[in-house]
Amino acid sequence: MKEGKSKIKSDILLRVRLLYLLFIGIGIAVLGRLVWVQMFSSEVDYNARRLESRIFTEEILPAQRGSILARNGEPLAVSMFRYQVEMDFGSPGLDSLGTFREQSDSLAKLLASFFRDRTAAQYREFFRTSHARHYRLVNGRDTSVLRDEGFFARLLNRLRGEEYVKRRIYDTIRDHTPVKLFPREVDYNEWQELRKYPILNWNMGMVYNLVRHDRRIYPQGELARRTIGLTGDRGNYGIEAVWRETLAGRDGRAVRQRIARGFSGRVVGSGEDPVDGADVVSTLDLDLQDVADKTLRRQLERQNALWGTTIVMEVQTGEILALVNLGRNSRGEYVENTNYAIAKRAELGSVFKLATMLALVEDADMPLSTVYDTGDGRPVAVGGAPVRDAHGGHREMDFRTAAAQSSNVYFAEAVVERYADRKERYTDFLRKLRLDRTVGLEAYGERAPYLPSDWQKIGGANQALARLAFGYVAELTPMQMLTLYNAVANDGCMVAPRLVREIRRGGVLEERFRPEVLEERICSPATIRTVRELLEEVCRSGTGAPYFRDTTLFRAAGKTGTAQFAQDGIRYSDGYYMGSMVVYFPAEEPRYTILTTIHTRRQGGKAYYGGPLAGPVVKRMAGYIYHREHDWHARVGSTGERHHPVRIKGGDIAQVRRVAGKLGSPDVEFDSRTGWGRAEVDSAARVRITALPQDFETVPDVRGMGLKDALFLMEQRGLRVSFTGTGAVREQSLAPNSRAVAGRTVRLTLR
Repeated sequence: MKEGKSKIKSDILLRVRLLYLLFIGIGIAVLGRLVWVQMFSSEVDYNARRLESRIFTEEILPAQRGSILARNGEPLAVSMFRYQVEMDFGSPGLDSLGTFREQSDSLAKLLASFFRDRTAAQYREFFRTSHARHYRLVNGRDTSVLRDEGFFARLLNRLRGEEYVKRRIYDTIRDHTPVKLFPREVDYNEWQELRKYPILNWNMGMVYNLVRHDRRIYPQGELARRTIGLTGDRGNYGIEAVWRETLAGRDGRAVRQRIARGFSGRVVGSGEDPVDGADVVSTLDLDLQDVADKTLRRQLERQNALWGTTIVMEVQTGEILALVNLGRNSRGEYVENTNYAIAKRAELGSVFKLATMLALVEDADMPLSTVYDTGDGRPVAVGGAPVRDAHGGHREMDFRTAAAQSSNVYFAEAVVERYADRKERYTDFLRKLRLDRTVGLEAYGERAPYLPSDWQKIGGANQALARLAFGYVAELTPMQMLTLYNAVANDGCMVAPRLVREIRRGGVLEERFRPEVLEERICSPATIRTVRELLEEVCRSGTGAPYFRDTTLFRAAGKTGTAQFAQDGIRYSDGYYMGSMVVYFPAEEPRYTILTTIHTRRQGGKAYYGGPLAGPVVKRMAGYIYHREHDWHARVGSTGERHHPVRIKGGDIAQVRRVAGKLGSPDVEFDSRTGWGRAEVDSAARVRITALPQDFETVPDVRGMGLKDALFLMEQRGLRVSFTGTGAVREQSLAPNSRAVAGRTVRLTLR
């Protein structure tokens, strides 16, 4: 009996253990499966991602691109969001043909009135054609369907034998390709109006998608477009490209959860907000840029030139206030298609003589009294080759005259005599002037200059040395040449030209850029003073004198230059020229440096020398800047002392008395309150008004009167009047109080 119980108990324990083992095995299997699903199963991961993508979508929140501004905050390039509606004519929301036609007819009338590019009938036809193309019913066939759904209705219909009816069904072909609805993109305010229109004010079936683009707008048109620049498929250059990341900002992201077809909501706390781009404040002065553009354009058209560039630089900071680059396009129009100022390297001719002046004075210690025979315009052999001056009239010249008259022979003889046996020393000095390096605008496309480095490889080295002295062999860009002149104007301190002043974000200053010094001092102060005297002489009596000699407003200093052009398959003999002029002013305390370079071909009746080609542009820019800068003009200051007029014009007695009183005369004497009179002022500043006879038969005494009153009195007596000068009448050809004969001419002299 005990053995039986014991056996049963053992069987039960065995079964319990087996059951435990089974449960443990199942648990291990479940756990393993969970681990596999969570960590290793690509299929489950794929399905989970698909499910999540149907529920959650990531939306890019575009950042608004920053603006490019002029130095005073005027916009040069700004971004604006533009909107376009892309219709889904295959959307189920437009399946009801009756509703679609009713709504689209109303929308057609409103769009025709808003855009005025098509008639309402044309818009209506566009809607119906697009809907028919994107939503089609095909494979029509009959099918049986219950007449009614209710139990008792179906029972009654069955008793009548009318439980089923035939219906026509079709297969639906939908083309969800988006169709642009508006003839152009619209701005935000326009969209706020358009979204109230039929169909656009409901989107239940997701019938359209609103597409937003960040469009670049240039409020100043083509002004400074090459400097402002561009990014994208049409090119990457200028400020737009160099400061791309600063302007672009950072796009934001948001997670949206699907609520229903066509509807979703942003998940709170998800993603990140966009960071709009910063504004780049350029150094450009909009007024100067506009004047430079118009002036250069006018000169290019007048001379039928190929291209030209004008640059205005602030002496102490190196900021570029104006940068114009105009060249012909395929239609012959002048447009900003190339940045000639920094990308066009060429032999610039006599403007390069500034570097030679610096070398002769600083390195060779040549006195200004040094004289050479320049041949009076005839060829002179220098360095084994003939050199001649473009203009005659001089034979023996000193340094000052040679600089003023831009003598090629003088500079060639001076350099060859001092550097023929040590050419490297001459070019080494030019390298100290940084004429072999860029000036910091590489990102904008600045081309590196060229200076000869190995004289052994240059055939006819002395001939090349002579040509280098007056602006050939070496090749520089106009901006690099301007930087050297600006250094002389800045007392020898060479600063890098700059196109950007500061970075602003949300109107708040984020970073301001200071002037970058390339060379603290390019030469000694004594050399700078001497060379500045030579450059002043150019504008006083030399090749720059026709443009700055007659002005009494300010003194200018600078240089003109003309070079035959030989590049890109063009030979020197083909008649192409580069004409330049560089000026800084006022000469005593320079504030601005201006350069104009124009590329042209020799033509009848057209200029090709640097002075007449570039001079009018430089003169116009200097004059405009001077008259704009109010702090340059004299001011009348108060000393506290009372002042009285020395003379007062005669005329109507009542008006003369009023004027004398307003001018603060201490005493006014008169013998009549009305009529016409002459006014005299004595040493005590007392005004005495003497009445004129009221006799229309005699010539009045109009001396001391203004022209208006004198004309009135003379013509009142029938006399003809001619006059010269300005101011008050000092002389009259007909004696006062003589008989007035109608028709006679009286000549008045005013001073």
